[in-house]
Amino acid sequence: MSENRPSVVPTVMRLPQYTKADQEEILGNSDDPFGVASTGLTWLPKEEHFGIRHEDRLVAHAGLLRLPVAIGGAATEVVGVGGVAVAPSMQGHGLARLVVTAALEHARTMGPQHALLFCRSPLVSLYKRLGWHPLDNDVLVEQPEGRLVTMPLRTMVTPLRDDARQPSGHIRLFSLPM
Repeated sequence: MSENRPSVVPTVMRLPQYTKADQEEILGNSDDPFGVASTGLTWLPKEEHFGIRHEDRLVAHAGLLRLPVAIGGAATEVVGVGGVAVAPSMQGHGLARLVVTAALEHARTMGPQHALLFCRSPLVSLYKRLGWHPLDNDVLVEQPEGRLVTMPLRTMVTPLRDDARQPSGHIRLFSLPM
């Protein structure tokens, strides 16, 4: 058993804000903490934040943002999930599952039928274990200066309602990605 394993079940809490300092508390000081700088994308900050503290240190985070999209040409909204982070010393203890599950519980109260996230290929299997499904179609996202680009990261979706069906058709995000 790892000495870093929490001795009690960690509790997820709503965070009133999530700053660069909070992110550095979890992931350390890095120019590319999420490993996506090579995409050259500009990202939106999240509006709702969920975190886990261990021994007075923030060790996990997930953020949410409601976004306008078109799925198969039909305008709708999704809840974007992003900024998912777990401190390296705490990985492998189920904290990603806890913080993402709590965020999705809140997302179910926000109205949209689906949550959407973008992830690097090595994380696809983690999100599949958490109930997410990869999309096969390209997803277009906006970027500064009116540019429209194909998302280079893997897009994954999960339903927020029991009757929600897997989105079909092309997806266009009418904003920067989250």
